[in-house]
Amino acid sequence: MKVLLFLGFMFLPMVVHGRIMERCEFARRAKQLNLDSKISLANWVCLVQGESNFNTKAKNYNPGDRSTDYGIFQINSHFWCADGKTPNASNGCNVKCTELMEDNLIKAVRCAKKIVDQQGIGAWVAWRKNCQGRDVSSYLRGCRL
Repeated sequence: MKVLLFLGFMFLPMVVHGRIMERCEFARRAKQLNLDSKISLANWVCLVQGESNFNTKAKNYNPGDRSTDYGIFQINSHFWCADGKTPNASNGCNVKCTELMEDNLIKAVRCAKKIVDQQGIGAWVAWRKNCQGRDVSSYLRGCRL
């Protein structure tokens, strides 16, 4: 009986939760990936806090255009990635949307840079709402970069 209970426990489905990065951990990783080449690191940290609260697996559905925002940067499936369900999607970053939710951030950062190159950081509503025109230096306070 004990063996059966143990085996039954092993086959229970696991719930996958996003990895919540600490603010300075995100800042260090973003710096390693050279995210701050055009936009200050503090602006990126502010943006990511507002978009996903540093959750690499964040995912939000937009009923208006039936698109979904993916990952730590909340990159939209209508324009930037392929999720196989968004109508008339263009996949500007040439990635699967699930790749934007990887903990290593490599593909997400590459796509975020492409968005900035084409549309600027103002493409993100959370940046315009929470960071634009403000002193964002406090987002790096204590991070020892």
